[in-house]
Amino acid sequence: MASKARAVYVCAECGAQASKWSGQCGDCGAWNTLQEAPATPTGKGGAKFTGYTGSAAAGEVRLLSTVDVGAEVRQSCGNGELDRVLGGGLVHGSVTLIGGDPGIGKSTLLLQVLAVLAERDRTLYVSGEESPQQISLRAQRLQLSRDRLRLLPEINVERVLATAEIEQPRVMVIDSIQTVYTERLQSAPGSVAQVRESAAQLVRHAKATGTALFLVGHVTKEGAIAGPRVLEHMVDTVLYFEGDPSGRLRVLRAVKNRYGPVNELGVFAMTEHGLKEVSNPSAIFLSRHETPVAGSVIMVTREGTRPLLVEIQALVDECHGGNPRRVTLGLEQNRLAMLLAVLHRHGGVAMYDQDVYVNAVGGVRINETAADLAVLLAALSSFRDRPLPTDLVVFGEVGLAGEIRPVPNGEERLREAAKHGFKQAIVPRANLPRRGGRVEGLDVRGVSRLGEVMGNV
Repeated sequence: MASKARAVYVCAECGAQASKWSGQCGDCGAWNTLQEAPATPTGKGGAKFTGYTGSAAAGEVRLLSTVDVGAEVRQSCGNGELDRVLGGGLVHGSVTLIGGDPGIGKSTLLLQVLAVLAERDRTLYVSGEESPQQISLRAQRLQLSRDRLRLLPEINVERVLATAEIEQPRVMVIDSIQTVYTERLQSAPGSVAQVRESAAQLVRHAKATGTALFLVGHVTKEGAIAGPRVLEHMVDTVLYFEGDPSGRLRVLRAVKNRYGPVNELGVFAMTEHGLKEVSNPSAIFLSRHETPVAGSVIMVTREGTRPLLVEIQALVDECHGGNPRRVTLGLEQNRLAMLLAVLHRHGGVAMYDQDVYVNAVGGVRINETAADLAVLLAALSSFRDRPLPTDLVVFGEVGLAGEIRPVPNGEERLREAAKHGFKQAIVPRANLPRRGGRVEGLDVRGVSRLGEVMGNV
């Protein structure tokens, strides 16, 4: 009679196995490298680690040319912003991991999506954190139809998969992956081994049955998804909710997507009836001032396939301490210090005795270098207390030699600015419309050196 499966501990450095955990590996001497892993019983009652040993039948080898490359079938989630972030809709058999701060709206969004999908397909909401009464109250508060929403309060992954085999849902939500556990391991739910093994079983089920699977992930205080980093490699899509939980605006960003563009952005507004789509986010990120103010400039950033108009604000104030502060919100702090050095070297403006604060309005995070020129003009405007024109838009990368370098999709950015009523634009010379083409209603000026724009402020 075969013995019951039990766990073993495997060294992450050398692969040695141990029957119990200890602080140091007995083979290689490494510290804190033993991790729990599932083991299967052998014929003589011993356990072995399934990751490295064991006999198995040979797999089927196929020529790549024989694989069907038909277009994947996408299903709309009933939410245009989520469809955009997913790459055009939901793909059957895909696994999507959604992370974000507590209270940001992860469960709310997925409950809204499932309420729409349940009207035309079988769905299953697996809750390991909230009771059925809590979820029902939320659905009632959001004014969602509860007639077809199927709910399973369960944290044991084997029972979840057994239920899924019976229910055969086309879309399934696990809320959250840190609360479920597998009987194959002895550690508590939420541990590295439990999260990794539970996710592996759920991913295998999704791929085998074609179920579209959503996993909700907790985040650490640093903002990364809790658990092993391999979790993000196991899934097809990783989405992050950004924004202040106490605010109204929410941003859903794709940081990994096997079925669509990476770094795509979806914008939502939190209302009393749940998350609502924001079809024109540029209107939110722009705070139209009644009168021109110093330290404010509009730039066009690009998130995925979408151009966005964002207001960059800067405040330059005299430093009363020994070390001037360089503070950024939504932008990279080290890049601000570098740009101020370029401004001093090639523009002749020194701010070594000034505190400089830069903010991207609306809580959006800008990762591209197209914001360089806007940051410098905003800081210079605040330093000289000279407002820039309210109908001016700028973008461009600033190099260490003081050159203004082009950025991708320049003409598309200009068309977005013209659509919102802007009349002037300062852009890199290489981003001017090609073959003498003009953007209707927009006076575009191309520059190649930092000194060429200093006279505008």
